Amino acid sequence: MPDPNPRSGASDPGEPHGLTTTLVVGMEVHVELMTRTKMWTSAPNVAHPDFFDAAPNALADPVVVALPGTLPVMNRAAVEMSVRVGLALGSEIADSANWDRKSYFYPDLPKNYQISQYDRPLCLGGSLDAGTPGAPRPIRVTRAHLEEDAGKLMHELPAAEQHLADESNEDVSFVDLNRAGTPLLEIVSEPDVKTADEAVVFCERLRELVRHLGVTAGVMQRGHVRFEPNINVVIRDADGTEFKTPIVEVKNLNSFKAVRGAIEHEHRRQVDQWVRDGKVMRPGAKATRGWDDAAMVTTVQREKEDAQDYRYFPDPDLVEVSVGEEWLAEIRASQPELPSARRSRYAELGIKQADAEVLMAEPSACAYLDAVLDAGAPDAAKAAAFLLNTAMQAANAAGTDLAGLGASAEQTAGVLKLLASDQIASSSAGDLLETLRGTDAPAESVAAEHGLLLTDNADELDAWVAAALADPAMAPAIEDVKAGKKKAIGALVGRVMKESGGKANPKKVAPALMQRLG
Repeated sequence: MPDPNPRSGASDPGEPHGLTTTLVVGMEVHVELMTRTKMWTSAPNVAHPDFFDAAPNALADPVVVALPGTLPVMNRAAVEMSVRVGLALGSEIADSANWDRKSYFYPDLPKNYQISQYDRPLCLGGSLDAGTPGAPRPIRVTRAHLEEDAGKLMHELPAAEQHLADESNEDVSFVDLNRAGTPLLEIVSEPDVKTADEAVVFCERLRELVRHLGVTAGVMQRGHVRFEPNINVVIRDADGTEFKTPIVEVKNLNSFKAVRGAIEHEHRRQVDQWVRDGKVMRPGAKATRGWDDAAMVTTVQREKEDAQDYRYFPDPDLVEVSVGEEWLAEIRASQPELPSARRSRYAELGIKQADAEVLMAEPSACAYLDAVLDAGAPDAAKAAAFLLNTAMQAANAAGTDLAGLGASAEQTAGVLKLLASDQIASSSAGDLLETLRGTDAPAESVAAEHGLLLTDNADELDAWVAAALADPAMAPAIEDVKAGKKKAIGALVGRVMKESGGKANPKKVAPALMQRLG
């Protein structure tokens, strides 16, 4: 019998058994929407950046803790954000969708039910491409429905709260209800994914999409985007007979590494399990498993409930939500540029693909670049490179992003104009950008004020060149240049720049030196 947990990098898990296997994966992706308030109450939403670091249970109110007599009120902004995602996926937006109670007991769900959507979700159909340029691989989307998140069980308390555990004198878990009631969009795909790599691309593209739409902060370490692959394997024996293993749902993965690892492990484990017990897919056979990131294995959690176990029924406290044509047209008209369109536009502007990908990883960086280009930066490719190098270094040093750098898009465009017209040296651009931070002064006037503008005055340049060549320390470099050693000119250029205090135009120094040296 082969090792049921072979190494992570193993290839086809069916080979040791002489079987042919096909992996089948459907994805469920939970996206916490960053509305300012929660789904059914005006309590602050922990998924909004302003409340990321709220103390445990600081964002709970009577509705969140399900006190008797409290009633839910729908968050319109959460519905609008969900529609944005549906439109971007090419989904059909329902004329009306209802709210259902999904009943189950868990300590972090005070009502003992979750308000969700069952048979009439907000968004139906659509797809997302998980392929490569020239080789599209559309993964069909079944639905996207809006619901509320549960709270969180804390088995290890933060240091500031550790006294609570110490006072209990026993092993306990604490409930933090800050997350309870957060608007949660669940996007469900068809079982179209055939490899772990495809699953990762699907998850990456979906996270990128919802972040560029501005509906979530998308910080996976905070649980803003959580992935739950539903995995099983079609096995064919030597006679060609097919067997389908029971579906396993791996819960709450919050990294792409975990998505890949969980799917690859389940592919191997399910084949080995079938060889041992022959169990196949049947009603009630679905199970959920967790992911051990250290051991790179899935672990048993529980048998998965079927829909009837949740006892879905329409929520009597809520009316249907109707997205009329007028509201839908407003949302569609204000829809931001999608990542695929932005990539194409950047390519047309001549921005290097590698630079574009780095920018695309942070929507605020893309927005800043677009603002700089709108402000008149003369070359998109050079603007992108400048932001990723000079500007990004300044932002990192300040502990912020490009948008929080403190230099406006107009000022940054001004720096790029000065560079393009050889009015400042590239070595001065970073200093100029730093000087502009927190001011509203134009780049050119600040450059002039701080002596950063280059001069094209021929007489001044000639004097600096003469002084540099008169320096006895430059004699070896002069002889090397006269002997045809072209690289030696660098030492002389540097000496001229020093003589000029950085004001000489570097592009004109070398020709002036060569002319002087004959």
